[in-house]
Amino acid sequence: MNLQLKFDYKNFLIAVLIFLIEILIATTLKDIFFVRAYLGDVFVVMLMYYFIKAFFDFNSTKLIIAIFIFSCLIEFAQYFHFAELMGLKENRVMMTVLGNSFSWIDILCYFTGCMLLILLNWNKNNC
Repeated sequence: MNLQLKFDYKNFLIAVLIFLIEILIATTLKDIFFVRAYLGDVFVVMLMYYFIKAFFDFNSTKLIIAIFIFSCLIEFAQYFHFAELMGLKENRVMMTVLGNSFSWIDILCYFTGCMLLILLNWNKNNC
């Protein structure tokens, strides 16, 4: 595999926009249960996708599958309290990134985000 760095400003701008939405969800919209509990997890896989696509030209479908697997691994690590075992309990940033409680619903949200990405890519390729 020939891994070449490139810069796609459209994907980067989409990643920045999603990141700003994630910040908005974590700060201003945190009291709206559905948004904080579910929508943030849908957007996080999309954020990872567009950020990676801003710098690398990976196959979209393979990247989406890899992001879903990665997200599930992080979620299962929460089941075993991985962040606490690594001594990161007092690090708010790492606890936010890694999470602290396992949920099957989170995995469903990651799956939903990945399916949205597949639909967006399918629509882009068929228009």
